[in-house]
Amino acid sequence: MILEPIYPKILSMRVLPHAHDDILRSYGADPKKHAALGLITCDQDDPTFVALDEATKNANVDVVFARSFYAGAGHSSGRLSGEVLGVIAAENPDEIEEGMQAMRRCLEHDACFYTADASGSIAVFPHIISSLGTYLSKEAGLSLGDSMAYLVAPPIEATVAFDAALKAADVELAKLFTPPTETNFAAAWLSGSLSDCQAAAEAFARIVVEVGNQPFG
Repeated sequence: MILEPIYPKILSMRVLPHAHDDILRSYGADPKKHAALGLITCDQDDPTFVALDEATKNANVDVVFARSFYAGAGHSSGRLSGEVLGVIAAENPDEIEEGMQAMRRCLEHDACFYTADASGSIAVFPHIISSLGTYLSKEAGLSLGDSMAYLVAPPIEATVAFDAALKAADVELAKLFTPPTETNFAAAWLSGSLSDCQAAAEAFARIVVEVGNQPFG
């Protein structure tokens, strides 16, 4: 099984070094501890969520807003909209810049979807996070530093593959996003040891490919 990467495209990254208090509050930041915001849009939402978590491990920033756009990048509202908007907040712009650099590195070299069939019409995200940061650990209800398998695929492929992943390793379901998500996919977060998360992700990807090649069975 050889999966070809579909590299995410960062569409925009901007810093508000001294954001207005009303803007801070509206996007979930706290004017008492935050002054600056960093904004990112990208054509892949789940890799961006991973990148936002990565920012919290490399800079003193908080993820205050992270939301997918409806229908996905193929139906975005504008050239720079893509599939997701993420916002980080910090006391000073230098921390924001460090967080943005961490996000860029993650999206360029780590987190991405992969093609799961010959036509490239099915995408799969069998991503392993070896150590969770403050953002995804809170979202998943896990501890800081835990390992997690972040699994995403289209609805039926994902559902069959979630079952296989949970049976393939000593992992627990932290959270499942049943279809349809905003982008009409499905996702699951599985926790366990790093090796078990890896085994679960490999089983997940294998079954997504299998269902893609044999949709009736």
